[in-house]
Amino acid sequence: MNREWDLRRYVEKWSILLGISAIAGLVGGLGALIFRLMIDAFHNLFFRRVLSEVSFTVGGINFGYILLPVLGAFLIAPMVKKYPELRGNGVPEVIEGIIFKSGKIGAKLAFLKTLATAISIGSGAPLGREGPSAFIGAALDSALAERLPKPQARKLITTCGLAAGIAGTFNTPLAGAFFALEVIYMGAITINLVPIFVSAIIGNAITLVVLHNPVRFPVLNPSISVLVGIPLYFFLGIILGLIGYGYTRALYRATDFFDELSRRYSFELRLFIGAIGIGLIGMLFPHDGIFGVGFGGIKDALLGKFTLETLLILAVAKMVATLLAISSGFSGGIFAPSLFIGTMLGSAFGVVVSHFIPSNVEAYALAGMAGFFSASTQAPLTQIIMITEMSGTYAYSPGVALTSVVAFLTARAFFKGSSIYTIKLEKKGIRIKTGRPLILETIAVHEIMSTDVVKINEKRPLIEVESIIAHTGHDFLPVVDDEGRVVGIVGVPDILGKSTSIKKLPVERFMRRSFAVVTPMETAQDALEKILMNDQNLLPVVNETGKLIGVVTKKDIYRAYYYAIEGIYLW
Repeated sequence: MNREWDLRRYVEKWSILLGISAIAGLVGGLGALIFRLMIDAFHNLFFRRVLSEVSFTVGGINFGYILLPVLGAFLIAPMVKKYPELRGNGVPEVIEGIIFKSGKIGAKLAFLKTLATAISIGSGAPLGREGPSAFIGAALDSALAERLPKPQARKLITTCGLAAGIAGTFNTPLAGAFFALEVIYMGAITINLVPIFVSAIIGNAITLVVLHNPVRFPVLNPSISVLVGIPLYFFLGIILGLIGYGYTRALYRATDFFDELSRRYSFELRLFIGAIGIGLIGMLFPHDGIFGVGFGGIKDALLGKFTLETLLILAVAKMVATLLAISSGFSGGIFAPSLFIGTMLGSAFGVVVSHFIPSNVEAYALAGMAGFFSASTQAPLTQIIMITEMSGTYAYSPGVALTSVVAFLTARAFFKGSSIYTIKLEKKGIRIKTGRPLILETIAVHEIMSTDVVKINEKRPLIEVESIIAHTGHDFLPVVDDEGRVVGIVGVPDILGKSTSIKKLPVERFMRRSFAVVTPMETAQDALEKILMNDQNLLPVVNETGKLIGVVTKKDIYRAYYYAIEGIYLW
């Protein structure tokens, strides 16, 4: 009887979960579909109708191209100025929403992100549609998750929306699912694969049924072995890891520059400067993939249509144009530009190698595509799987996998757990590192801290600490100054063995001045590591000015662990 009840409960549980996952995939897939159609519509508007009216050719160069991104900047400026989270690719905002806001993103932002990114890419911004697609899918499914009776399911359902958005954009359901697991969950959790894969597959199916045009890269010689070049793929991975790290840092330095520019002058000026730069670069290569997503340029490189010099020039041109677009405030993803840059660099590497030994340039192009992306995003598995899905062959998997992993590890040595996605959050004071245990990373300190804090002023006598500990059971107390800033901690070990006369002296004479604190936007994992490293049972939680706003104890972290387990495994 009990077994029948357990089986019925098991079937009921998974029926509900898979049903919700299917709906999440449908919503995310429809969002990706509408988004792609809007990009196509704006591209036709700008590059056919508007360009025909503003064309001005001198020496074979059409200066009318410069006006397209400028017009796009003019249209999106009011939106991105009012809602700064619309800038860039959107994935950091999804990470923040899932981990630090219980899966809440907001459907309103999904609509605005769709419009701002469609205009940006349609007017020529050299950005991708995958990050915004992920944001749109996650935001729509976040609204869906708000109506679920079990709050712990919201994070997973929002992640399902992200996976569906990626899958619907690239027609790669496996890579869409693994992107969600690597970037959001920081690693694969077996039980989560089921609903995430369901959502990714359905999201992919939506775009296939309507558009009938899966994104596929041409593969000319899949039968040629790549094993002979294994040492070269290793070397390529090191090169791409260094370039990927350097490019990511340059991107955020440029963002800092434009942030300062907009503070001193106006936000519209930063967009205008970025648009002019994009237009100037794009008009020199109007048909080679600098404008927009750039898949046409990737296909031409794979077909061997570019010389070594052209490959290197296009790689640098796309880097600079993408840097200008992201840092100045355009809305769009870094996924597709990373594929473009990696393809050009990998192809150039293959051309050089082919001058010395018989080589398959196409194989190096695909490996370069995987390596550059893996270095900057710190998501190697996603790219290994995506290249296989998009090329339709496993023939190049050894070289692709080796380059991807080596580039990932090379960049990681410098990133130290950060990525092109998490650095944006770190600048906001949100600390999250890739490659660390998932469980406590999904819980923010502000969710578990105690705000009813027992504290003591540094000028009070030590004997009062003894009295407070006796009445509350706390073995440590934070010590604050007259303005509420944390200046130390004091506990049972600091009281033991002291005479009554000694205990009449102020706490500041006995408190520990070397101690760790934590901020509200750090994770429970951060808090645990600080407690263990500093041998503290209590961590003061402080704001940006150092004032005490709460405390976190080992007991709070233990509770957080079980809360996170419940959130991940749902039932």
